Amino acid sequence: MKILSFILMLYSFMFVGCEIKMWHSMNGDHGDCIKVQRYDRLESRYLSTGDYSALQQMNTDYPTETRTLIEKVLQLGTIEDSEIHHRFLHYYQDTTLQRLITDVEAEFNNINDVNEQFTHAFSKLSKWFPNLPQPKIYSQISSFDQSIIVGNGTIGVSLDKYMGEDYSLYKRFYTPEQTKTMYRGYIVPDALSFYLLAQYSLDRNDTRPQIDRDLHMAKIWWVVNKATSKQSYRNKFVDQVDKYMRAHPNVTYEELISTENYRAMLP
Repeated sequence: MKILSFILMLYSFMFVGCEIKMWHSMNGDHGDCIKVQRYDRLESRYLSTGDYSALQQMNTDYPTETRTLIEKVLQLGTIEDSEIHHRFLHYYQDTTLQRLITDVEAEFNNINDVNEQFTHAFSKLSKWFPNLPQPKIYSQISSFDQSIIVGNGTIGVSLDKYMGEDYSLYKRFYTPEQTKTMYRGYIVPDALSFYLLAQYSLDRNDTRPQIDRDLHMAKIWWVVNKATSKQSYRNKFVDQVDKYMRAHPNVTYEELISTENYRAMLP
């Protein structure tokens, strides 16, 4: 009995320690544990039942996330509009969107696997890119809009874009080719790709040759593949980056991302 009590106490300390490290990471330090903030659950409560306390918590605990969703993703108007929250609620009363909300909450009732994948990936990225800020990550339901939202030190993950390639509602809006990557296994790779692209953008992107843009994206994808320990992204440009890094083992990942010598990567 004493041994069991000791084991339970040890697990308790481990959990608390993880929460403390996670709190530090949200404030700019690199912690060991990452936990996606379940903004989608508050969103679901408000949009399914009209629960005003859920709306208050959305505005109090997630003001930036709520503004981004309403103004930039759904484009329903400005957050200062006195009627905006009624418009927000009304927008999601569509029967398809109500079903989507229910399905998302069922599919993603538990996201421990996603948290573990983020933790694993950022533990690597923090070593390869010591100055890379660790973002706050939250989940939302965006009405089949943008998959990943990056900005102001946050990554927003739209869970409704990762319901699985066979999800019935996708058949109305997407081709089979599009849905091949719309499952939970792509949440972390997609989030890291958009985040790294925001942190290491290509200078003069609009005026650069297409080959430069393709190779810059390939560098991001190559790093993401390494950080997640799986080949989520494969094309001829990623293969060229891989060949370049094999031929130049002393090049660090940060040097790879920062270099604009794209000719060196061409066959």
